[in-house]
Amino acid sequence: MDNYQERREAAVERVKAKRDFKRHVAVYVVVNLFLIGIWALGDGGFFWPIIVILGWGVGLLLNGWDAYLKKPISEEAIQREIERGDA
Repeated sequence: MDNYQERREAAVERVKAKRDFKRHVAVYVVVNLFLIGIWALGDGGFFWPIIVILGWGVGLLLNGWDAYLKKPISEEAIQREIERGDA
């Protein structure tokens, strides 16, 4: 039962991370479209929204990696670290 509960809690955390990432993507798109609109209604010139798009985009990519690609810590990895004993 204890192992099931741990796996369930880990699964809940992964589901929450994925849901949060999707929300992050939606906010990213809406805000950047708004900034592009402001730029387009202005005098044009230097495309300054790119600064926000690229800067925030890096954070978005890291958030996506965390939500979809990061592997959970396994019990085997924990045991290897304990056996290494670098503490």
